[in-house]
Amino acid sequence: MNKTTAAITAVGKYVPDYVLTNKELETMVDTNDEWITTRTGIKERRILKEKGEGTSFMAIKAAEDLIQKANIDPTEIDVVIVATATPDMPVASTAVYTATKIGAVNAFAYDLQAACSSFLYGMSIASSYIESGRYKKVLLIGADKMSSIIDYTDRATCIIFGDGAGAALFEPNEEGLGFQDEYLRSDGIGRDFLKIEAGGSILPPTEETIREGQHYVHQEGRTVFKFAVSNMADVSEKILERNNLTKDTVNWLVPHQANKRIIEATANRIGLDENKVMMNISRYGNTTSATLPLLLADYEKELKKGDNLIFAAFGGGFTWGSIYLKWAYNK
Repeated sequence: MNKTTAAITAVGKYVPDYVLTNKELETMVDTNDEWITTRTGIKERRILKEKGEGTSFMAIKAAEDLIQKANIDPTEIDVVIVATATPDMPVASTAVYTATKIGAVNAFAYDLQAACSSFLYGMSIASSYIESGRYKKVLLIGADKMSSIIDYTDRATCIIFGDGAGAALFEPNEEGLGFQDEYLRSDGIGRDFLKIEAGGSILPPTEETIREGQHYVHQEGRTVFKFAVSNMADVSEKILERNNLTKDTVNWLVPHQANKRIIEATANRIGLDENKVMMNISRYGNTTSATLPLLLADYEKELKKGDNLIFAAFGGGFTWGSIYLKWAYNK
C-alpha cells in the first residue's frame, strides 16, 4: 500500500485594490524610488484601506477564491488554519471567524503565529494532519494586514511591508506527490531585533506606549538581513542535500518575499537560475504570512504535476526553515 502524503490541490489569493507606490512613499518619508528598489526590489505594495476591515477580510476573500476556483464544498473542510502576525483582535481567533464566514461549519480552526515563517510552519502542521489519516481537507491561509502595525514615518519599515492573503488546500495523495521533507528551525536570540515592544503581557498598552510608538514594528535591519541571508540559504541547501536534489532536479524555489537580495543569495547558494525562482516582491512587498501562498497563486499556471518545489522562509523571533514539496496537479 502506498504511503499517504499531503498534497496541495488548490490555491487562492486576495490583495487589496489600493496600490502604495514608491513615488507616494517619497511624499511621506525621506526616501526615493531608486533607493527602495535597489535595496529591496520593491516597487509597490497593496494596502487594505476599507474602514473596519482587518486580516480576516483578506483571509475570507482568499479562501473564497480557492473554493470558487476548485469548486469545493466548504462543509467538507476539516481544519482551517490562519497563519498571521496581525490577527483581527487578541484572544478571539481570526481563523474561527474566517471558517464561519466561508461556510466551513464542520471544521475546527485556530491561528498560527511564527512571524514571516507562519505559513511555512503551517504547511508542516497541515501535512501532518493529512498524513495522520484523521483529516481529508485542511485549509491553510496566510494573511496579514501589516499596514495596521507599521509607522509610516519610519522609513526602515514602511517601505517594506504590504497587505495580502493567500490560501492552499491540503488533501491526501497516493502517488507520492505533495509534502516530502522539512527542516524547521528557531532561535530566541532574534527576539530583540524584530518586534513590537508593547501590547503584549510584558508591556500592556498605556498612554505612554502609544505616545512612544511602541505598538509599531521595529527592526534592526542589518542584523535581521544578515541572519536571514545565511539561515534561509543554509536550510535550503540542507534540504537539497538530504533529498539528493540538485539545481537540475529542482524546478522552483518558493522563497519568502522579504528582500530581493535575500532571495537572490538563497538561489545562488543552491545554484538556481533566475527563471526557477518565484518572485513577486516588486508588486506586493513583504506580506509576511501571505508571501508563500501568494507566490503559488501567481505561478499556479506555470506549475506542472511532479515539479520539485523548495520553500524557504525567515521571520522574527527568529524563525526559519525549508520544505520540499512535489506539485500535485496541472492547471
